[in-house]
Amino acid sequence: MFIDFHTHANLAKRIPSSIDEFEKKMEEAKASGLTAVAITEHFNSRNIIELYEEMESRFPYQDEYYTVSGMKVFCGLEVDVRETGHFLVIGSREHIMSIAKYLLPHQEKTAYIKVNDLIALLQDYNVLKIGAHPLREKTPWNHHETEVLEQFDAFDLNGKDLYTYGREMEQRVKQFAEPYNIPVVGGSDTHQAMQYGSIRNELPECNTIDELREAIKKQDYKVEISPCLEVKVKAAAEIKRMIKEKAIV
Repeated sequence: MFIDFHTHANLAKRIPSSIDEFEKKMEEAKASGLTAVAITEHFNSRNIIELYEEMESRFPYQDEYYTVSGMKVFCGLEVDVRETGHFLVIGSREHIMSIAKYLLPHQEKTAYIKVNDLIALLQDYNVLKIGAHPLREKTPWNHHETEVLEQFDAFDLNGKDLYTYGREMEQRVKQFAEPYNIPVVGGSDTHQAMQYGSIRNELPECNTIDELREAIKKQDYKVEISPCLEVKVKAAAEIKRMIKEKAIV
């Protein structure tokens, strides 16, 4: 299977997700060569709860994934922590919905959950934990304590960061992860369909969170970076900018 571990259903946090647009996005994701995605929607998106409620009423669900336009869709969240850093959480729809509801009082920046409180919360759930864009200047993970970093299942080799900082970011992230013995997986971080396929992971077929975690732990996967990554990310960013300007107007 070919999966992207870091994707978004909405165009931006301020713009509500549309289930019809999301379905079209999955068609584009499939056309790009993906067979699965994790929807790691921002925990403080405008309609995060409604999005997952509508998915439940609209799409078939088995094991721990939805089937949307022929794609496997695993549920997830991208959570900001108070000390700075973005935490990708991927799990069953029940667990993700429960976590999203718990975090509702923490959606404002002044109320972001502390990282150790989030880690304690997640101990009650069977979730995949990924440190998003760990070396991005605005939201890094390299200032956190070893005990925090060691609990991740993986770090995110981020498509946007590969575009912004250059292909050398791949080696930088791997070097960062190595002392903690944490694998590195690919995530496009896309909000716009053009960016699908910029980076993907080839894994054995997985239907559950446990199977995903086991494949990553055993490093039974391969990260593939598209030779067209720069074009895809740049085009997606420009389209996103134009759509956002139109939406705000």
